[in-house]
Amino acid sequence: MSDQLKKIRAGIDALDDRIVELLNERAALAQETGRAKSGAKYRPEREAQVLRRLIARNRGPLPQQALTRLFTEIISACRALEDGVAVAYLGPEGTFSEEAAIRQFGGHAELQPCASIDEVFRRVEAGRVGYGVAPVENSTEGSIGRTHDLLLATPLKICGEVLLPVHQCLMSKGGKAARVRKILSHSQSLAQCHEWLNQRFATARRVPVVSNAEAARMAERDAAAAAIASKTAAAVYKLKIIAANIEDEPLNTTRFVVIAAQDAGPSGKDKTSLVISTRNVPGALHALLTPLAMHGVSMTRLESRPARTGRWEYLFYVDIEGHQRDVNVARALEELREKAAFLKNLGSYPVGTV
Repeated sequence: MSDQLKKIRAGIDALDDRIVELLNERAALAQETGRAKSGAKYRPEREAQVLRRLIARNRGPLPQQALTRLFTEIISACRALEDGVAVAYLGPEGTFSEEAAIRQFGGHAELQPCASIDEVFRRVEAGRVGYGVAPVENSTEGSIGRTHDLLLATPLKICGEVLLPVHQCLMSKGGKAARVRKILSHSQSLAQCHEWLNQRFATARRVPVVSNAEAARMAERDAAAAAIASKTAAAVYKLKIIAANIEDEPLNTTRFVVIAAQDAGPSGKDKTSLVISTRNVPGALHALLTPLAMHGVSMTRLESRPARTGRWEYLFYVDIEGHQRDVNVARALEELREKAAFLKNLGSYPVGTV
């Protein structure tokens, strides 16, 4: 070993020793903070501010995404020294929902898989867990209707969002494409890989199931079946990957919402989600959106869904930039309440990043 290499390694060792000391100093301060504050131990607005500040200070060579993941785990480990947090997600183990939960809360959170999105909401509403993670829309296939319906029906709030790049893999027990007679996955994932499947597995039967991980679990027991799921699911259920990155759109991304009994405080870069209905009169929707324009509030999403209260009646799901406590947003919301037949504020929360 050269003297130069010995010197570099000695420098790394010294830095590692210092990092351990600093991490423990941070953990001790986190414990003091936990004792000093009341209420929820998880503060999404504060954690978003911490990560943004660190990203702004990063000069490399460590990439932004790696830095974010490192500090998410550091924050998660420090939080676990207190009471920690329990998080429900659409299971079983190995789903993209689990990946989203880990990305938001880190690996030290208590993650609880659920059999359905409904169960995720029930556990949070009943107080069995503090938080839930549920898919709300996909960049390729659009909204997840059940999540939207539950956001409307329950008193729970959105306190965060996770934008997860989704890369689908085809996997089976034997890893042989020629043996595949049926393909299992969540309906959204089957749709996301529609053209790829048409070209390579046109004759295979496509079977929608409750989640990608459940598809992987079923494929592990059936030699003629393949599953579309994540690489994590392949490892969990000991399946061999036939093909990776089979999604039709390379930038395929799923947006997840974090739900809780309360939403988040202002972080400086926030989003507010609303459900609105209009009176059935000419120009009603235009009049409803006018307060946003008048107060300089940007709308980032507008989607209609049947209201289920009568034929051809609709609810509008709207995302706007800013926090409900921001002066311009508060004024716009006040005017919206006067004009709307119905308005529900689903919560304000920090904007997620890919």
